[in-house]
Amino acid sequence: MAKRIKLKKKVKNIFIIIVILIIGLIIGINKYKEYKYKQTNEYKLTQVGYTLEESKLIIDKLNNKNENYFIDNEKNDYIIDLLKEKYFLEKYLQEYLEYKSKNKKKSYEDIVAIVNVRANKDWYDNKIIKETDLSKGNLILVNKFNYLKNDYSPKEITNIDLNYSYSGNKVSKETNDAYIEMAMAAKEDGIQLMANSTYRTYERQEEIYKDFYYSKGISYADKYAARAGYSEHQTGLAIDIFTTGNSTTSNFEESDAFKWLSKNAHKFGFILRYPKDKEYLTGYSYESWHYRYLGVETATKVYNSKLTYDEYYAYYLDK
Repeated sequence: MAKRIKLKKKVKNIFIIIVILIIGLIIGINKYKEYKYKQTNEYKLTQVGYTLEESKLIIDKLNNKNENYFIDNEKNDYIIDLLKEKYFLEKYLQEYLEYKSKNKKKSYEDIVAIVNVRANKDWYDNKIIKETDLSKGNLILVNKFNYLKNDYSPKEITNIDLNYSYSGNKVSKETNDAYIEMAMAAKEDGIQLMANSTYRTYERQEEIYKDFYYSKGISYADKYAARAGYSEHQTGLAIDIFTTGNSTTSNFEESDAFKWLSKNAHKFGFILRYPKDKEYLTGYSYESWHYRYLGVETATKVYNSKLTYDEYYAYYLDK
């Protein structure tokens, strides 16, 4: 009997020891987990003042180097709203923050758009201008930061049918084919499209710009005309479209032709290149007549996105 009691006591002690070891192990594991968690950027960000949700967003959107920037500095009031913007690009993080700090009343959407298209810089800034990426084909970007060399000319330049163009206009063959298809479709709907200004050489654009420059000054010239090498017309992909009658740059927006193009141009591969109220992004005044060929797929994506081509290119194509 005594032997059995002794055995029970021994088993009980062993059980107690096992329980103590298990409890100790659990405590140890939890302590280790706590220690490990305190080494994470998520924890460090919460110590700066970001909520757990905000910390997770920073980690999800940024690389380790940029995460550490927010760990090593005071809580930033702008970063979370910037990260929530659809077209946020991490490579411009510091520029967003800097531009927002100087333009507090601008929306986060505008801040991201402006920086993405480089409009936070001076137009034609020598520090950032570069030759456009010709490998993009019909999707090349030509604007006040991306230029074409003076010897660039598009392949297969074609004269546009005089039924749909004033004399002397020509564009790339693919652009021409798409334009004729669009013009014929418009005609079926009772709309007459007429190409008024299309491909221009570097030298011709230089003449046009100088005329503006010497008659109106540099500010006016840069608002209404591109400098040589920076004009879409040199690509052979751009068409200034009017209609018969009294159609001019001043009233084309009021025409049935413009209304038709607004609904249908993308179906044939064209976009309105310089939309209204987007001058601060494109660098040019609103041009209801200036259409750019991209191809149906990309033109439709740009149309549906409601973005300028500069914005679309920066986010989707400039990789």
